[in-house]
Amino acid sequence: MTFKTLTIATAIVFMCGLGAVAPASAQNAAPAAPAAAAPAPDANAAGPAVSVPSSAPKSSAAAAAAADQSTPYGITHLWVTGSWIDRFIMVVLAIMSAGTWYIFISKFIDQARILGHSKLVDKRFWTSATISEGIEKLPKNSLFRAIAESGLRASTEGTSLVGMNDWIGMSLSRQLEDANGRLQGGVTFLASVGSVAPFVGLAGTVWGILQALIAIGVAGQASIDKVAGPVGEALIMTFLGLAAAVPAVLLYNYMVRRNKLITEKLRAFAGDLQSYLVSKAK
Repeated sequence: MTFKTLTIATAIVFMCGLGAVAPASAQNAAPAAPAAAAPAPDANAAGPAVSVPSSAPKSSAAAAAAADQSTPYGITHLWVTGSWIDRFIMVVLAIMSAGTWYIFISKFIDQARILGHSKLVDKRFWTSATISEGIEKLPKNSLFRAIAESGLRASTEGTSLVGMNDWIGMSLSRQLEDANGRLQGGVTFLASVGSVAPFVGLAGTVWGILQALIAIGVAGQASIDKVAGPVGEALIMTFLGLAAAVPAVLLYNYMVRRNKLITEKLRAFAGDLQSYLVSKAK
């Protein structure tokens, strides 16, 4: 059954290929008939000589047409001929874009390191004989180590104002808040760029269109070739604003999801540590 199906499919494809090739062959052969039917010129016949145009004028005409279609407008032209407001807006958008990618790369490396430390907690910390030994096995810059040190310090120092369980919980909560603030550092910049950059680009577009219309009004020429170039160049500002805003929004959402995952791991570790320290204190 399979061989039969493949045979039928092959035949159909072959017939379709023949049907596609036949019209193409007919089209290629059709122009040849008039050329063959054309009478050959008699060398002895009197009359003006017919000169065959060379391909050089055609190529020069094509080059001239291509030159006519070229335009001087663009980002470079906007920077060179634009006002100081145009340059200021472009610099601001460039700073926003550069800051977005810098924060993303640095935070991504930081988050990857913290997630790597979370794997060491189960392998090194909880397999240790004592809390102090487990703390020494964790990296010094680890947030998990800072939480463990805070919990151990609260369990050894103690206080007479609140119970041991509440005091350890308060110490761990403060350390978790500090860790959360460290994770959120720089992420708000991404949110600000994502919400502000489109309007900054739009402001540049409005300013550019205004200047273009003023220049056209002063010159007294309102043809489409005088309007399309400056107005289209002003729209570059909107594109630059979107180019800075869209990555910022996407990277912000990505960073927030990873921060949420890290926060959950830190809270789970703090809860387990609190339960262990309270049970040990009893």
